[in-house]
Amino acid sequence: MSAPQGPPKRRRHVFVVSDATGATCETVVKAALSQFTSTDVVLERFSEIRSEKQIEEVVERAAEVEGVVVYTMVSIELRQKMLQLGLRRGVSTIDILGPILTRLADHLELSPRSQPGLFRHLNRMYYARIDAVDFTVKHDDGLGADTIDRAEIVLVGVSRTSKTPVSLYLSFRGWKVANIPVIYGLDLPAQLLKIDQRKIVGLYMQPQQLHALRRRRRDHLRAHGMGDYADPDGIDQELKLSRRLFTKHGWPILDVTAKAIEEISSEVMQILFTRTGESKNSHSRA
Repeated sequence: MSAPQGPPKRRRHVFVVSDATGATCETVVKAALSQFTSTDVVLERFSEIRSEKQIEEVVERAAEVEGVVVYTMVSIELRQKMLQLGLRRGVSTIDILGPILTRLADHLELSPRSQPGLFRHLNRMYYARIDAVDFTVKHDDGLGADTIDRAEIVLVGVSRTSKTPVSLYLSFRGWKVANIPVIYGLDLPAQLLKIDQRKIVGLYMQPQQLHALRRRRRDHLRAHGMGDYADPDGIDQELKLSRRLFTKHGWPILDVTAKAIEEISSEVMQILFTRTGESKNSHSRA
């Protein structure tokens, strides 16, 4: 004989409601539900809920199936409306964000920005920045030429013209950057001439400063057999070659002599904005 079966599990309904995407709220709810594996739960998400009428419709649906509403809303008025309607219709409501905002506002003596989706947006910005840094590291000093078309900024210049530190600084600002060295006697990667030329910037430095930088580097490394790396005549030839290449291909020339990394990076972004209209200052809501 087969063992007697118990009564069928009752299906529970949980409504995730948000004035933004609801992704953050849904993640929290799913984490909580993982502790109730034996419960049959129907999870429904309602995004962009920003009016009292929308809240009324959600509460009515929850009342019909005896569901619970879990919500995140930055508007005090909408949170109060959800609570009032829930009480009126006998629907359990759980406010995830409200108590946190209230306690922080009291503690910090500040008012929250009441901008829907702000956390989601900041989270997306964080991962975009990580992706940009990873891309930039993999495209440093001529690496990853096959995927250079994915770069948003490409810096070209001879050795010690701040290509790498500027690239990394820009990547922390969210830019995917590649940098290509100009080496006397070697051709530039063919892929460089196939991408959008508007996003290429040539970095140039006055010979005297470049000579001083290379000499210090050579002495610091105690490197012998570095050829013309710190030789004034060799440096002069390299710089003349780089300027000819920049002019030939129509790449703007940015003189980085005696400039801080932040200043160079700012000028690179300004050049790119002037040429393409692209910037990292616009923010979109999630």
